[in-house]
Formats: sequence, structure tokens, C-alpha cells
Amino acid sequence: MKKPFVVGLTGGIASGKTAASDTFAKLGIDVVDADIIAREVVAPEQPALVSIIEHFGQDMVDQNGQLIRAALRAKVFNHPDEQTWLNNLLHPAIRLRMQTKIEASQTPYVVLVVPLLVENGLNKLCNRVLVIDVPEALQVSRAVKRDQCSEDLIKNIMKAQADRQQRLELADDVIVNDKDQEFLSRKVAQLHKNYLTLAAK
Repeated sequence: MKKPFVVGLTGGIASGKTAASDTFAKLGIDVVDADIIAREVVAPEQPALVSIIEHFGQDMVDQNGQLIRAALRAKVFNHPDEQTWLNNLLHPAIRLRMQTKIEASQTPYVVLVVPLLVENGLNKLCNRVLVIDVPEALQVSRAVKRDQCSEDLIKNIMKAQADRQQRLELADDVIVNDKDQEFLSRKVAQLHKNYLTLAAK
């Protein structure tokens, strides 16, 4: 069976990853989104959530059996050992589900959206890496407006992510998303043509 051609899509917070991946989806391309998968693996009755409850206790879930994310964050925050335990549980489960979805795809190529693609070495799963890049000042102002939070918080999140330079060094393609949606859609459409050609090879 022919292995799918995988385009890894990444970028910092508020760079426009979702807007870009939505545009690929509108062009009929399967999108595998790590953030969505991360939520699926801790859905009620999933093995990962069962392990979390066994490890941290029943107060990790609400009365409907849904994970209380804030409670889990509080448990692992400032506890490197617990964070390591959680990452060792979740990362393999997320990676496995990603690979299953990629292999099930029937479109000419697949877009794999991973915010921490570079940091988690997931670029190894990709044939191409597309970075959605924005100047940092614009990133901060967009994120503050979108998430209704402080500039300091956004800057701290950005510090935890790969810096622009690290991402750009691994990029095969870059869209500088500093204009409007129409500009982004045009750039995605150009890359789409290129990816169709590369995938056909």
C-alpha cells in the first residue's frame, strides 16, 4: 500500500494554523489535527483517561466523566515527575492515533497540524514541513485579542514553544501570515498545487 504524502503544518500561538488547515480542508484534503486527537484520547472511558483517574484520583473528572483540564494542569504544574508521567502516557497514544488517521486517509496528501511539531520531533513523520509564520508583535496582539488574556501570559507560552528561528530552519515552505484571510487562502492554494504534484511522484 502506498504511504500517504504528509505535510506537517505548524506555527506559534495565534499564527493562523487553524485558518490555514481549514483552507486545505475546503480544498478537499484530509486534516489530522493533534489538538483534536489530544482531546479524543482523554475522552470518557478511553484507556488514557482511565489511567489518569487511577493515578491522580476521581476528582480529575466531572459528574459526566469528562476530564477537568484545569485540575489536571494544577496537578502536573511545577511537578516535573508528574508531567513526565503524563507525557509518557499521552504522547504515544496521540502519536498512534495520528498515524492511524494518516494511514486511513484517501486524499492525495494529508495535512498533519501539530503546534509542537518541531519540539516533539514529529517532523520525522512528514514529507514536507509548512510553517505559518507571523512577526512576534502581531502574534502577541492577535493572541491577546483572541484569548482575552494578558500579554505576559502569551509571551510565556511563546517562550515554551520553539522559537521562530528553530521552526523556520526545519521548514520546506513558509507562509508569512501577516495580511488578511484572502491572502492566506491564495498562498494555501498555490502550495496545494505544488503538494499535489509532489504527492503524485
